[in-house]
Amino acid sequence: MVTVDTRGLSCPEPVIMTKKALAANKDGVDVLVDNRASLENVTRYAEALSYKVERKNEDGAWRLLVRK
Repeated sequence: MVTVDTRGLSCPEPVIMTKKALAANKDGVDVLVDNRASLENVTRYAEALSYKVERKNEDGAWRLLVRK
């Protein structure tokens, strides 16, 4: 599974990176985010494309498991 590390970046960059990763990996990706805005925006974007998003808190960041 591909991991997209967006820690330290602010929106819209995490959403753009997620969009590119999903275009290349249609089954899903893991996305690392470290702020609430990115967490909400990436989740909203993935769910709008009918992906399921599971959130896991990892040492001050979140791992978003984005799957079909």
